[in-house]
Amino acid sequence: QVQLVESGGGLVQAGGSLRLSCAASGSRFSITSMGWYRQAPGKQRDVVAEITGRGTTNYADSVKGRFTISRDNAKNTIDLQMNNLKAEDTAVYYCNTAPVLYPWGQGTQVTVSS
Repeated sequence: QVQLVESGGGLVQAGGSLRLSCAASGSRFSITSMGWYRQAPGKQRDVVAEITGRGTTNYADSVKGRFTISRDNAKNTIDLQMNNLKAEDTAVYYCNTAPVLYPWGQGTQVTVSS
């Protein structure tokens, strides 16, 4: 069983930046593709960014050029650097494997004021 703990969310003005972090337990982390997901009020949860065990990344079109996903296999963490934030980025952000295999954590709230 993998446990996921997200942190780093907050309130930021449009155009600002935040860095999210996810700590994951599990011995197979380094070879597991991971992703950041988000869910805005009244909307479904969607993938934002993914990263393979080797570091290959993929992004949703809405965040390309603004968000960067990274991982530290020694620490079992993945980060999401979010720049030039927009009001439409407001959501609860979650991490999980890609594809999703484990129960969701509590997520971290990101609120972007316009």
